[in-house]
Amino acid sequence: MGIRGFLIGTASAMALLTGAAHAQTSDTAAQPADDHEIVVTGFRASLAQSIEAKRKADAIIDSVSSEDVGKFPNTNVAEALTLVPGVTVDRAFGQGEKVSILGTDPALNRTLLNGQTVASADWFILDNPGRTFNYALLAPQLVNRVDVYKSPEPRIDEGSIGGTVNVLTRKPLELKPFVVAGSLSYLYNDRSKKGDVQGSALVSWHNEDKTLGILASFQRTKDRLRRDGLESYGTISANFWAGNNDANTSSLAAPAVPVVGRTYTGNCTGTCASTLTANPNAKFPNAFGTSYFEQGRERLTYSATAQWKPVDQLTITADWLRIDATYDNLNQSMFAFPGNVWNSAGSLTGLTVDNGIVRSATFNNGLSVLDAQYRVAEMHSQTFHGQIGWEDVHWDLNVQGGVSDADGGTKKQVFLEFLNKANYTVDISGAPGKPGTISYTSNVLGNPAAFVTDAGWSGNLVTKPTTDKERYGQVDFGLKFDGVLKRIQVGYKYRSHETAQAYAGVSLAGINGFAVPASNFDTSIVRDNYLSGFDGINDQMRGRFIINGDSMVNYVQGRPGLPTPSMFSASEFTAGNWDIKEQIHAAYAQANFDAGGFRGNFGVRYVHTATDSAGFVCKPGAMCNAQADWVWQTTKTSYDNVLPSVNIIADVRKDLVFRFAAAQVIARPNYADLTNYFWLSDQILSGGGGNPDLKPYKSNNFNASLEWYLAPRSILSGEIFYKDISNYILQQTAPEQHYNTAQGRVTTYQISRPFNAGSAEVKGFAVAYQQSFPLGFGVLANYTYSDGKASTGADLPYNSRHQASLSPFFESGPVALRATYTWRSKYFTGIDRGDQMYVRGTANVDVSATYNFTKEVGLTLSGMNLTDSQYYAYANTPSLPRGVYKTGRKLLATVNVNF
Repeated sequence: MGIRGFLIGTASAMALLTGAAHAQTSDTAAQPADDHEIVVTGFRASLAQSIEAKRKADAIIDSVSSEDVGKFPNTNVAEALTLVPGVTVDRAFGQGEKVSILGTDPALNRTLLNGQTVASADWFILDNPGRTFNYALLAPQLVNRVDVYKSPEPRIDEGSIGGTVNVLTRKPLELKPFVVAGSLSYLYNDRSKKGDVQGSALVSWHNEDKTLGILASFQRTKDRLRRDGLESYGTISANFWAGNNDANTSSLAAPAVPVVGRTYTGNCTGTCASTLTANPNAKFPNAFGTSYFEQGRERLTYSATAQWKPVDQLTITADWLRIDATYDNLNQSMFAFPGNVWNSAGSLTGLTVDNGIVRSATFNNGLSVLDAQYRVAEMHSQTFHGQIGWEDVHWDLNVQGGVSDADGGTKKQVFLEFLNKANYTVDISGAPGKPGTISYTSNVLGNPAAFVTDAGWSGNLVTKPTTDKERYGQVDFGLKFDGVLKRIQVGYKYRSHETAQAYAGVSLAGINGFAVPASNFDTSIVRDNYLSGFDGINDQMRGRFIINGDSMVNYVQGRPGLPTPSMFSASEFTAGNWDIKEQIHAAYAQANFDAGGFRGNFGVRYVHTATDSAGFVCKPGAMCNAQADWVWQTTKTSYDNVLPSVNIIADVRKDLVFRFAAAQVIARPNYADLTNYFWLSDQILSGGGGNPDLKPYKSNNFNASLEWYLAPRSILSGEIFYKDISNYILQQTAPEQHYNTAQGRVTTYQISRPFNAGSAEVKGFAVAYQQSFPLGFGVLANYTYSDGKASTGADLPYNSRHQASLSPFFESGPVALRATYTWRSKYFTGIDRGDQMYVRGTANVDVSATYNFTKEVGLTLSGMNLTDSQYYAYANTPSLPRGVYKTGRKLLATVNVNF
């Protein structure tokens, strides 16, 4: 009969159980328990809070208390969530920034702050604004508790398929009358060999009658990151060197049907030619080399909360949150470029092939490149939230609203490209254990004078700022009853959201003979620990040079006649300007019931979504290189969704709880997917873009769990889940007509765009164990299996089939020790330049040791990423590395005071 019929039938059955309901006192069973003390007595008290919240919840949730978030060695909230079964984080830049729940893409989950959306923006220039939340922005010190809802309730905002993370902050009327808390820390990174001071402070006060309270907090974190690694940029087939490219010359004899105007000569003869001819489809990196990435991260977080209770039933709350974060970074990639059409296509002299992979290739007078990109990146977010709540014996009413604005992105990029021609061999035969080497016949990588900018094209100036805005208002009304039916709650919410991106740039070409060697920019040789921990690296790669970013920026900005970045200087910039507006109206009805050992909730949420997707679209047949070729176009779409859900909890016995949940849910498309944006590759007649007509993902979700509370502060639980997802957004390729600047005419391109073209399912189970033993010992452990596949058989983004964590601890008297091991298996991240992109399985180890000198003062020493884990991204197979990085170990010393 389908999930909707099942849910409606269940709701009807629950209504029949209510009998004659009568008004009664305040209901607390429907909400997770909450211990509002800012001072906790240790891990055991923290775990007790988390278990109590899970046990009393009327949905399937997991909870992380303030002890885990605030004092465990976590630089942001995402790191603390790694202990939650079914939650995984992506650490592309050394710390958790994107969270996946139960095997789903981070974009298919939601993160709320006190039940509301917080505007945010990403700093990385290659990231497009989406619906993911950047957890690196959220200071752990302001958090009281984090609840992870794996099954929905109608009262909670829609938009998540995997789960909803609700971050609850501290409130002054829920704390002691006067609280002063603070911390002073020193953070050191053993790869960058730099340390920085961190600090936080919180002051809270309320009067004796608990009618007026004020809380204010401030946090400052700073981290100077260095990421070392090996990178490649796309892949090519071996037949690239056999004339299947757009160069005027190549390295082998003419094909059966020669291309008019091309000559086919080169250096690949004899064994090289026969190997190439026998393996035309063997894959090899388009470019391969070393990466040197430096970034200074600083986050300032300010928050304030005021509460007023003029009468017992009425509470007025005002919250303010401001985040100012800077992410300035300098990236220097030095790579051999065997896939370059004009400078390396005819340079191949030898290759080895095994199992469809070109394991090594040698080039005479092939191109090498140093790309240096200095980016000024930042994010600012400010949120105002107000709430008026009335709670009477028989009913309650809450009215709340707020505004949240953010801006960020790359405010400025200065990019210079330096070229070199030399003889070299690229060898990836040892991958994945030994990701790859580049061997030159001379000391090229240590010679900055050998790399020179080209006067025809030297780089570019780019700006790519983004904005994110949320406006919301909601009203919730509840009636309380005696009997089986405990509470009926209805509500309405309005949300207005706008996300926009501005993209402009200009090429640095021929400005007063703009051809200079890299040696002009205050160069130096990298530190002696560069690429430490990477196997198979030769001394040439470890001894490469780097340039000074400030010197490069000052030189470029000081050039006379420097052009101003323009959105119309190239089609990629013009098409990258877009604006998405959403108007969302939602109404819900929810009933909570409790029939002795049988409780839960059921209801329905109705949502209407209207979207305006605006952006520049190139006129048909136009050259797309001038403002007159473009028109600003708006596409309007709307859709309605009815989302029923039910949560049933059975207290099988005093220490055994069974839960079942079923729901229909949606997740809206990523903002970037809804745009008119597109890009073109004139050489291979391919490209990609967005689709303003996308509809939301839809899913029928089923969850069930069994929880055994075997001892105080202890639990053994098992959970199974199944998600049947329709309207799954997949990339499809179709022919489109666009102007080809390389050929000077309109040609047919194969363009990949997202479409609601598929279905998918995610199924699996999770087991968790948590127990406190005698003599101060204890342990947390969990394992999750998640099998996610599209109907086509394709893997789903960010779904690791296996995930596990283990966290033993010891706590006795003033001493507390804790270690955490987390591991996830490989996962798919998306499609890039036609390649299926994956990240290999990774493990991470953190430890902490605390000594409390007094009840108010303690010292914590923490070590994070002690194994210096490797982030290994690859294309199609681990034998084709795409990005292999290490970010170093972090050591943190913190003095905490609490009065």
